[in-house]
Amino acid sequence: MRNIIGKVAIVGLLSLSGSVMAGDVAAGKTTSGSCMACHGVNGEGNAAMLAPKLAGQIEVYLVNSIKAYKSGARNNPLMSPMVAALSDDDIANLAAYYASL
Repeated sequence: MRNIIGKVAIVGLLSLSGSVMAGDVAAGKTTSGSCMACHGVNGEGNAAMLAPKLAGQIEVYLVNSIKAYKSGARNNPLMSPMVAALSDDDIANLAAYYASL
């Protein structure tokens, strides 16, 4: 019985993880132009500018980080104005794009 419950829990978690993020990679690439100035053309980051690598990051982490900069929960004088005008769709798309790299 415990084995069945464990399998059901795993299936439930997998289905949740697949439906949480729904960003459009192509749209994210289009929106990423202003990100490239600091984070690099391929999201590789820029240590000299203290801009972290975005490529290959976990999508939900990127969404949460961008939303935190936008809300002011994370304070950064460069990032906050850069994300201020992003919609939730823009954020999801950027996260999908950078996670895909």
